[in-house]
Amino acid sequence: VTAIPISALAGDNVVEPSANMDWYGGPTVLEHLETVKVGHDLTSCPPRFPVQYVIRPQTAEHPDYRGYAGQIASGLLRVGDPVTVLPSGRTTTIAGIDALGSAVDTAWAPQSVTLLLTDDVDVSRGDLIAPTAHAPATTQDITATACHLHERPLRVGERVLLKHATRTVKAIVKALPYRIDLSDGLAHEEHPAALEVNDIGAVVLRTAEPLPVDAYAESRLTGSFLLIDPADGATLTAGMAGEPFAARPQAPAADDDGWDF
Repeated sequence: VTAIPISALAGDNVVEPSANMDWYGGPTVLEHLETVKVGHDLTSCPPRFPVQYVIRPQTAEHPDYRGYAGQIASGLLRVGDPVTVLPSGRTTTIAGIDALGSAVDTAWAPQSVTLLLTDDVDVSRGDLIAPTAHAPATTQDITATACHLHERPLRVGERVLLKHATRTVKAIVKALPYRIDLSDGLAHEEHPAALEVNDIGAVVLRTAEPLPVDAYAESRLTGSFLLIDPADGATLTAGMAGEPFAARPQAPAADDDGWDF
């Protein structure tokens, strides 16, 4: 806890240091907000590696080279680690790691690297490589907190594209359990007709393909997603999977109600 004596009326220690408190030598509110550390160590989180590109030069020098390039979203990866490719569930081990043109034994977030795998498994852009012991579960039902960004409302039954890390799939809005009253952040409107621009509320989605989605509270990159208009590519909504705010009530669980594509 950092205690900062202020006068909201006179502006003391809000932006500029107060001339009336010579006994206080600490930061102003603005200075504290601009310098306080709010992040966490990504290397302490379970490793996540979204594949961005498959490298197959097929040259005389590298006839059998097959690498998977991307940016490590979290955690550390080491040569010899057993990993699982999601959503297929195929397991293998890391045979090598290339970073900046050189082979290394270890890589960590947020480095951009190329992974080489021991087995010839089917891996493509949009897949996620994770440690076998800490791989996220794949699901087609996602409950999330959504921030709607577009002038056009988001309604139940709307077909959208869901972009998660490096993968984009078709999805349907199954339900809008509630909308938050932004005047106090506590009151909820249950089952609103739509989420309007700048609304924040809960959304339940069904995706056409399984996705390895983490809870946003555990991983900001693999726990977040965007909803996109399939007609014109406009960004509609930003989503945070699971319950990112500790005080939030639990949204109703998704169930199989016959939605198909």
